[in-house]
Amino acid sequence: MSDKLIIFDTTLRDGEQSPGASMTKDEKVRIAKSLERMQVDVIEAGFPIASVGDFESVQAVANTVTESRICGLARALDNDIDRAGEALKGANASRIHTFIATSPIHMEMKLRMNPDQVIENAVKAVKRARRYTDDVEFSPEDAGRSEPEFLYRILEAVIDAGATTLNIPDTVGYNLPHQFGQLIYNLRENIPNSDKVIFSVHCHNDLGLAVANSLSAVLNGARQVECTINGLGERAGNAAIEEVVMAVRTRQDMFSCDTNIDTTQILAASRLVSGITGFAVQPNKAIVGANAFAHESGIHQDGVLKNRETYEIMRAEDVGWNANRMVMGKHSGRNAFKDRLKQLGTEFETEADLNEVFRKFKELADKKHDIFDEDLQALVSDTVTLDNERIRLTSLRVCSETGETPVASVTLCIDDEEKQIEIAGSGPVDAALRAIEELVQSKTELQLYSVNNITSGTDSQGEVNVRLEKAGRIVSGQGSDTDIVIASAKAYINALNKILVPVDRAHPQV
Repeated sequence: MSDKLIIFDTTLRDGEQSPGASMTKDEKVRIAKSLERMQVDVIEAGFPIASVGDFESVQAVANTVTESRICGLARALDNDIDRAGEALKGANASRIHTFIATSPIHMEMKLRMNPDQVIENAVKAVKRARRYTDDVEFSPEDAGRSEPEFLYRILEAVIDAGATTLNIPDTVGYNLPHQFGQLIYNLRENIPNSDKVIFSVHCHNDLGLAVANSLSAVLNGARQVECTINGLGERAGNAAIEEVVMAVRTRQDMFSCDTNIDTTQILAASRLVSGITGFAVQPNKAIVGANAFAHESGIHQDGVLKNRETYEIMRAEDVGWNANRMVMGKHSGRNAFKDRLKQLGTEFETEADLNEVFRKFKELADKKHDIFDEDLQALVSDTVTLDNERIRLTSLRVCSETGETPVASVTLCIDDEEKQIEIAGSGPVDAALRAIEELVQSKTELQLYSVNNITSGTDSQGEVNVRLEKAGRIVSGQGSDTDIVIASAKAYINALNKILVPVDRAHPQV
């Protein structure tokens, strides 16, 4: 019988550390519910001590999710661990994940500690975490560049202190697959009490090897993989959960383990995370990209028509493509609408919230004939208001004519005061965004503007993502509408509302 491979999802923690990918508490809960439906074993909900908002988000996820274990990250510091323990009080099953750097460069340059001090702090942290939960994970940060003999010492010590999972991170994405797999093998062979813990891996994608390194580790005895939806994460990202899960599931001839993941939920989770964070999925992305199961070549098409296994190693339906797809329209009732959103992971705290989204659904149904799940998810994201929302779009009119300079007339409500302006631009979108900026005077820099169609057809909603930067802080904004100019204005205002709220947030690796 094959072993179980534990899937540890860190989209809400490491994924959120991608510049511009910050999420609200409600958005984190929506994603956590989606991960729960996927049957993810462990959800790392955040870094509780980072800010009040992070603490409340972890607490909300812990109080909402019942089927997955909820984890909070903590440095090897008393205050971090106590804060994580407090945030996780309401969890049905909890875990504290504590870590300290172990590579020579990190110990010397960042921690200013000698190896014995690092071991002492690691042991102390694990013992303190055990006060709150019997499930404690320990990570030697930058293990991929740490000295093996020192790893043997510190990991043996934290196992004796009560750690139940040892996570070996390739923090900077430096390792090669054969090298990383050998590291896992050597740790299991050279640590006397290694049989008392589960070995885990957390790989970054700086060289494009996060999934390959993770799979190599599994082949060498690791039984937990830390990953994220769509490979979201710092710098080049983390190992993508969809790629790890489907590689193990598809190649059971090579892997003596498998996951409990409900793979039919993968695509829905991918789209939800993409929509909330504004990080679009590239068309040729494995598993969840729009072209992942598309065949253009005549030879390929002929082969697939005769026997799909000629060019397909897995079924599109197995990861959620065209599965459980429901089309709604203008005659769909409120109960059907509510039930479908519940299946997609959205439940409303108040009837007023439901009524507002349903009203917008009816407006959209008047504009386009068929409304798909993707449209519904975009509606929810577009309707949810931010805390401290200072700017609201009251009206927008754009005049665009061949041979004439486009002009936008915009009315905004800023801090409960209505302001209006009319400005020309090089195009209708440019004119609209110039007008908004002139009214707000945010002095931000537009780093990214992208447009995607949510579904197919000329009546499809357009989804706009913008990324703004100010004083080193980066935020993303999203907006959707059948009118791309209005969608652009919504996205820009969404980003402005985020960047105008001051944030005092700690980073776990500082």
